[in-house]
Amino acid sequence: MICRFILLFLPLVVGCAVQPNNPSFPLDTAQAQRALAIMSEHPRPLARPLIVVGGFWDFHITAPLYKWHFQRITGDDRIVTVSVAFCDSFDACRQKVIDAVDKAFPNEDPNFTTEVDVVGASLGGLAARYAAAPSSDPARPRRLRMARLFSVASPHTGATLAVTFAFTQFHRDMIPGSPFLESLARSDAHATYQHFPYVLLGDGIVGDENAAPPNQIPLWLPTPAFELSHVGAMTDPRILADIAKRLRGERPFSHLPLTPLPEPYMTN
Repeated sequence: MICRFILLFLPLVVGCAVQPNNPSFPLDTAQAQRALAIMSEHPRPLARPLIVVGGFWDFHITAPLYKWHFQRITGDDRIVTVSVAFCDSFDACRQKVIDAVDKAFPNEDPNFTTEVDVVGASLGGLAARYAAAPSSDPARPRRLRMARLFSVASPHTGATLAVTFAFTQFHRDMIPGSPFLESLARSDAHATYQHFPYVLLGDGIVGDENAAPPNQIPLWLPTPAFELSHVGAMTDPRILADIAKRLRGERPFSHLPLTPLPEPYMTN
């Protein structure tokens, strides 16, 4: 019985031994590690402040790690971490992100924060996207002004796991097709920021096809054999190197036209 459970659970989180490469993201791990090393030896400053938002039940681990990585390749101290690990609603997540930006980079605009770039890990990417959307609370009209959002394995159109384990309204908001996600998708029509959504193939926590907003193609990569797909995406050097290139204003490794997700990883 235990073996059967393990066999059922492994496909949700562990990368397969053989997965296709992405022709629009031609980068392997060794190349990415070399690129990160070179960038750290020759830092280039950020174009604007950077906010790093951690994920669900991420006890302030991923965000500080990202901060360390991006400080190395930019030499820039304008990087702020935000934890949404203990938020119990998306409104609470939204306010934490906005408050963190206002505290670090205050301005006098009554409606928008200072303009920033954002790297969001898992739930952090969705929380940042919601923070940038128009507010539904007249008492709190303030919004996050984002120039670019780099989301890593974020549940933009839902999380596969939420279908089974949706115990609270916060969890139910992450079920694909939820009213919250549909409302957020409608607000995207007026979004002015650039969005770069990353995912490793075989992510059974979020679902590969859910890692980008509707009608967008995620920047996908094969998961290294025997690696945790969702967790591994957070520290994957290929993803970090591509984000780093973009933050430094350099030519990234991924390019247009984007390659759609391979068929086995499309469930909708």
